[in-house]
Formats: sequence, structure tokens, C-alpha cells
Amino acid sequence: MTDGLALWIGIVLVGVIAADLLVFGWDLHLFVGRRLDELIDYVTFWR
Repeated sequence: MTDGLALWIGIVLVGVIAADLLVFGWDLHLFVGRRLDELIDYVTFWR
């Protein structure tokens, strides 16, 4: 991983965390976690 790529990934992560705080009131990680759980259940069903 190059320094530039690591910098961009860091900027995106900080932006997502800031948006979660300011827009969603710290509920974004719960939403994403629930959707990921549903996806895992769906993939497990088709296995």
C-alpha cells in the first residue's frame, strides 16, 4: 500500500465517522451492522 492510498483511506474513514456523528447521531454503525448480519444470514441460507 502506498502512502497516498493510505492517506486517502484515512481521509475517507474520518469523513464517514464525522458524517455518522453529525448526520446520523452515531447510528450508522448499527445500521451497517444489522445489514451485514442480514447479508450473512442470506449467504448462509444459499450455501
